[in-house]
Amino acid sequence: MASIFSKIVSGEIPCYKIAEDDQFMAFLDVNPLAKGHTLVILKREVDYIFNLSDEELAGLMIFAKKVALSIDKSMPCIRVGVAVIGLEVPHTHVHLVPINEVNDIDFRKPKLKLSKEEFEEIAAKIRAGL
Repeated sequence: MASIFSKIVSGEIPCYKIAEDDQFMAFLDVNPLAKGHTLVILKREVDYIFNLSDEELAGLMIFAKKVALSIDKSMPCIRVGVAVIGLEVPHTHVHLVPINEVNDIDFRKPKLKLSKEEFEEIAAKIRAGL
C-alpha cells in the first residue's frame, strides 16, 4: 500500500509544495511545530533512511539544505532544526523546523492549527527564497 507521501507525490493528496525535482519533494507539514515546518522526501518510497543508497542520501540532504536555507531567510528563526524520526510514516522524510531554542523541535508539543491561507502564504514565502 502506498504511503501518504507517495500519494502526495502522485497528486492523489494535495500539499503545500515548496520545491520538487525528479527525485525529491519538499512540502509544508500540515501538523507543524512552527510556521514553515517542512518535510523533505525522496519520491521513491523507502521506509528507512539508512536503506537509501549513498547517492540518494546525499541528494536528499543537498536538496534539504537548499530548502532549509530558504526557510532560514523566510521565517523568523535563529536557525532551521533538522530531525529524522522515521516512525510516523513508513517513507523516508526529513523534518526542517524553524527554531529559536532547542525545545522548539520537541515533537510532543501541540501542533499549530493554520488556515489554508496561512499555509499558502508561508509556502509562497519559502518558494520565493529558493
